[in-house]
Amino acid sequence: MSTLNALKLVAVKKPASLPAVVQRRNKVLAKLWEQLKLAEAEQAGTHYAPTKYKKLKDAEGNVRTIEVPKRIKPWWFTSESGNTCVALRYGSKVIEIAKGKTAIELFNKQELVTTLTTLKAAIQAGELDSQIDAASESVRKGFSK
Repeated sequence: MSTLNALKLVAVKKPASLPAVVQRRNKVLAKLWEQLKLAEAEQAGTHYAPTKYKKLKDAEGNVRTIEVPKRIKPWWFTSESGNTCVALRYGSKVIEIAKGKTAIELFNKQELVTTLTTLKAAIQAGELDSQIDAASESVRKGFSK
C-alpha cells in the first residue's frame, strides 16, 4: 500500500456534462489552436492543412469515406494602414475583445504567433467568457425563425 500512499486520493463524482461556458471556451480554443498552427506554418514557409473525413456515395450507391483537406481561413488580415490585424472569431461572428474593439493590431507578422499564444492563455484563464457568451447568443439568433 505504500505505493498508493504517494498518490492523492479523492472522492469525486464525474459530471454528466461540462458547463456551457467551458464548452464554448473549448470550442474557441480548438479553433485558436488551428490558427496557431496555420501561423507557425506560414512563418516557417510550409503549408498546414489538417484533414477531415467526408462520406461520398458512388454511382452504385455504395458509401465510402475519403480523407479531404480541411479549409481553414486565417483570422488575420492586413488593415488599411498596412499593419496586420487579428480578429478572434466564434463561428461566423467576430468577438468584441474590448468595448468597440474587435481586432488586435500587430506591427509585423512575426508577432502573430506570440499574439495568438497570448489570446489562448487569456481564453484558458476565462478572461473572455462574457464576450464568447455574447457571440454565442448572436450566432444562435441566426438559427431561430
